[in-house]
Amino acid sequence: MSIAIDYPVAAPATGPEGFNLPGPYLLFLGDAADTTFLKTGLGLRDWAPGLCIGEHKCAGAAATLGLPVMGPSVAHGAGARAFVLSAASIGGAIRESWIPYLVEALEAGLDIVSGAHDRLGDNAQLRQVAETHGRRLIDVRTPPPGLPIATGRRRSGKRLLTVGTDCALGKKYTALALADAFRARGIDADFRATGQTGIMIAGRGIPIDSVVSDFVAGAAELLSPDADVAHWDVIEGQGSLFHPSYAGVSLGLLHGSQPDVLVLCHAHGRERIVGLPDYPLPSIGRAIEVTLQQAELTNPGVRCAGVSLNTAGLGAEEAEAAMSELARAWNIVVADPMRGGPVFDRLVDACLA
Repeated sequence: MSIAIDYPVAAPATGPEGFNLPGPYLLFLGDAADTTFLKTGLGLRDWAPGLCIGEHKCAGAAATLGLPVMGPSVAHGAGARAFVLSAASIGGAIRESWIPYLVEALEAGLDIVSGAHDRLGDNAQLRQVAETHGRRLIDVRTPPPGLPIATGRRRSGKRLLTVGTDCALGKKYTALALADAFRARGIDADFRATGQTGIMIAGRGIPIDSVVSDFVAGAAELLSPDADVAHWDVIEGQGSLFHPSYAGVSLGLLHGSQPDVLVLCHAHGRERIVGLPDYPLPSIGRAIEVTLQQAELTNPGVRCAGVSLNTAGLGAEEAEAAMSELARAWNIVVADPMRGGPVFDRLVDACLA
């Protein structure tokens, strides 16, 4: 699956939806030994292949995304306009060993796009080189200025939000798959990105996890404005209402999104919050009940269309059995969007019903 994007080669760094990034991209894999820390790169490769000119990495690095290998100058000549940090490091740092590669990219005429917690502009060398060559240092995890406080006013158009029993279980991929499926049926739909990888895939969005808490719901309202009554905004969820660390951002996003439809995301076999084993995951029924209850504050007509079940690691027959078992247990449509097929079609039907 891939998301179709009408994408400008040159665009302002910020806009009403937070970011409007220059593309296409040369993906920088850093010094990764494998794809474990290439979440951003994998997301871009899988969902925005048309934006990915090639890959570049540190000398001796073993990881690959299977894209053409090329240096910044060659990539610029092939049309690339941004050098995207596609590898994550512990703590979200920009490693000192990466700096020469970033300098090379700036000198070749590429802007640098980063979703790391470290700010590109805090590095004096990068800042100087960027100024010298008229290039931009774009930190995707920087919210746009002037975000409003939420009003709770009902907006025209239709909205779907992916929510989860935990973090890191497929909310972004589910939203992308549903937006693709809606468009394949001739429905006007936009994927609305709320995290750094989603923003790089779509080219725009607001990094909700970096917004000051008072403005999270307002940012979500800005992200999904009034639209035609037949238009769908498919909004990428963040965190989980059941995660003691991130429930706050999840709740603000839920209220500001005012979803008409929720799709609950869950990972097969996961029983406890990742990294916090003292906290068990809620049951599917409990997760739906609590999420709907909270969502009704800003949209009393909200409903849950079904469950997106992450069955990565299971064989086809095992995955089908897992989805069928969960569907019978909770009397709800269950599908793995990444596997597609008739069961995913039924989930799409349920969303649009």
